[in-house]
Amino acid sequence: MFTGIVEELGEVVAVEDLGDASRFRLRGPVVTEGAKHGDSIAVNGVCLTVVETEHGEFTADVMAETLKRSSLGALEKGSRVNLERPMALGGRLGGHLVQGHVDGTGTIAERTPGEHWEIVKVALPDGLARYVVEKGSITVDGVSLTVVEAGDDYFTISLIPTTLDLTTLGIKQVGDPVNLEVDVLAKYVERLLGKAGKDSDGGAR
Repeated sequence: MFTGIVEELGEVVAVEDLGDASRFRLRGPVVTEGAKHGDSIAVNGVCLTVVETEHGEFTADVMAETLKRSSLGALEKGSRVNLERPMALGGRLGGHLVQGHVDGTGTIAERTPGEHWEIVKVALPDGLARYVVEKGSITVDGVSLTVVEAGDDYFTISLIPTTLDLTTLGIKQVGDPVNLEVDVLAKYVERLLGKAGKDSDGGAR
């Protein structure tokens, strides 16, 4: 489980095509400190398993399904990535509960700079708008953010200078894809309410 508080802006060192998967080597001296084979690290919001670590770098295998359902397939050597280690038991929950399981990819639609922050509009893929609410939480490329405006096919977020400086959201351009993970609580509530509705209509219990 993660919190959406990015620890480090890392870099893709190499991408190896394995046919039905890709092996990424990424530079991240902060997140690799103490990391070992089998540990988890979130890369742009996608939970990946560490294969090996060496000299501040780590490798991770990414299956075809993950490449298809996230923006990791667009990464190449030199790409910057948001990195976060799992939350330690008893640690502070600085953002919100993030699983590292991407629900879909959105697209940067607009960027509107302000004096002290920047408003970014993100186009939503089909099926996710119902989970996005004004003042609710959403994870964009692994960054825990608060929704400013929730539309039928988009949402907006307000980015402070720290987020712009220390995450990939400061360098993403209009048209670039971003990984989205909606609040897992919304999905559980939908599932429970759906089941309750079926039961009240005489469905099996």
